[in-house]
Amino acid sequence: MKKNLKHSCLTIFLVILLSFTPYAQAGSIKDSESASHSDAASGYDIVDTYVYPGFKIIQFNLAVLSHYSYMLISEKQAMVVDPGRDVMTYLQVAQKEGVEIAGVLLTHSHADFVAGHTEIAKAVGCPVYISAKAEAGYPHTPLKDGSTLSVGSATIKVLETPGHTLDCTTSIVYSENQMEKPLALFSGDTLFVGSIGRPDLMGGTISAAALASMSYDSWHEKLSRLNDDVTVYPAHGAGSLCGAHLSDDPFSTIGRERQTNAYLKHASRSDFIAAVLEGLPDAPQYFKYNAAMNKKGPATVDWNVTRNPVKPSASLNQPENAYIVDLRDAAAYAKGHIPNSVNIALRGRLETWVGIMVPWGSPLVLTGSREEIDEALFRLHRVGYTAEAMPFDDWVSAALPLKSVELMDPAVLYDAMKSGKAPVIVDVRLPTEWMGLRIGQVINMPLNQLGALSSKLDSAQPVVAVCNSAYRSSLALGILEQKGFGKATSLKGGSQAWIDAGYPVFGSDTTKTQVNAATVAKREIKMPSRMSPDQLKGLILDLPGSFDLVDIRPPSMFADFHLPQSVNIDIADLLSNPAYLVGTGPLIIVDRDGTLSLMAAGMLYQKTKREIKAVTGGLEAYWNQSGILQMSPASSGMISPMPSTPLSSPVPAGPPIPAPATPVPEKPKKKSAGC
Repeated sequence: MKKNLKHSCLTIFLVILLSFTPYAQAGSIKDSESASHSDAASGYDIVDTYVYPGFKIIQFNLAVLSHYSYMLISEKQAMVVDPGRDVMTYLQVAQKEGVEIAGVLLTHSHADFVAGHTEIAKAVGCPVYISAKAEAGYPHTPLKDGSTLSVGSATIKVLETPGHTLDCTTSIVYSENQMEKPLALFSGDTLFVGSIGRPDLMGGTISAAALASMSYDSWHEKLSRLNDDVTVYPAHGAGSLCGAHLSDDPFSTIGRERQTNAYLKHASRSDFIAAVLEGLPDAPQYFKYNAAMNKKGPATVDWNVTRNPVKPSASLNQPENAYIVDLRDAAAYAKGHIPNSVNIALRGRLETWVGIMVPWGSPLVLTGSREEIDEALFRLHRVGYTAEAMPFDDWVSAALPLKSVELMDPAVLYDAMKSGKAPVIVDVRLPTEWMGLRIGQVINMPLNQLGALSSKLDSAQPVVAVCNSAYRSSLALGILEQKGFGKATSLKGGSQAWIDAGYPVFGSDTTKTQVNAATVAKREIKMPSRMSPDQLKGLILDLPGSFDLVDIRPPSMFADFHLPQSVNIDIADLLSNPAYLVGTGPLIIVDRDGTLSLMAAGMLYQKTKREIKAVTGGLEAYWNQSGILQMSPASSGMISPMPSTPLSSPVPAGPPIPAPATPVPEKPKKKSAGC
């Protein structure tokens, strides 16, 4: 197969291309929602420890909130950066490392979780550091632009980098007596891997556009001036609602973000602002309350308290009296649940979905097993919620009414669709998920808007809710039930079960028409354009700035040599980030030999009307025909001949490797949090 790789390129391309039609079978759905449905995802996981001259950084991940926090250790001191509210893990790690926690550093007043600054300060008596612009209401040491902190032999220099919020800061870390050489930075919500912090969480006190403009300045006037090899450690990863299109990589570098972050590629302020404001998901209603708690100073929690169960009563299942959250899994909930209760399963993003669905201040009652309730009570402190406990067995023992639902098997739904007798299918995922892949002619009603949008449906008619894994669609059942839908159900196993059963899926530009294999062969296939190396050379020389040229080779290969005006993009980012689907000129993709670029161009071409082109033969053909490439590092656009390393030489993939003086560890193997 390797010998015939170039000859089979078109065949491979067509196979991948057809995966975006309703007639091909997808493999599996990978999303940050289903990636948090495990026991491990609900606790703090140490991603890795990164060692630098004079200090080390331990990175923690709380997958259910997509929250990264850190412990900077130097000599016998530690600084905890952006901790979560349940701080036991940080205290245990500090004890294990034999270090004293010298302080807590907050990059800003967080909105998506209650921070642990007051908890740690109470436990160890250390100071809390945060921007003076936060106007914090708890004891703290205010920071301003240029403030410095010492942790052992490491020095932290604070930059004010507003944009996500007015009080956002970025903290740069240096080794002792090497202040001219920044090594790492804690970017908080200012800069993510592949994204930036959203600017629309200030509750109307300042416009999102004004904050986005500040974010533009924070990058161009401060962060972009740092060396390419400075490591970026953000506060969030994929799945966080503090931004859009975040990568699940745990860290990056300034150089990588300069080359690949789609938001930072916009040179003009207006284009940058437009890109940042476009397509932001709705901010959960609990964000503003958590932000206020963090600014005031969260009350410390008695983590050992056990709540006495409330007595079961028929009045509790009235929505005006209590909001009952059932913590059991979807199958148990369907078998029998308290009428009008909502299924937000413990094995998932419990904290976020409670914060989205349960109005702040509502009388919240948790039901499930005693163990499930205890864990949920603990975890909900992370987002500022308190609740009452009512074990499900107590309700059953009281002989109070139950409601059951027969989940719809994919085979049953598929047969009903073929016969024209299918119920109304409501896809409760985000619009971007629905547009990318769906199981047929379905209505998109995002879960956070379902209560209001359901008024468009007939509550007397059968309805089946669908999501990727059935977590959100099971939650949707309770919402529909509260709205009077007596014939609502959920697709058993979600879209993933549908795909596993081999049923067809639909992309963004397909219809509900079912066809056989012969019809498939007659379909018009949208094909991307091909561009010869000579044509590309002409564009580069004659029409610079009229196109976007992306190089999808590994960063290390791009660093060795690349075409003028090209930008290095990870192929996964290129295919998943909708920012590349729009632009004023064509998007031109180049790789080593034209194999992957043609495939990528074909996949993108199905999603957009933008002109997408692949360079025939890739850089090998370009060099053979023109002999011109650009070396890197290069002095202001210097054009140099082909490097001594052949194009076909194997080069390890991954982010650029910094010089030995500023070591950045290899990216750790990703630890799956999902099922």
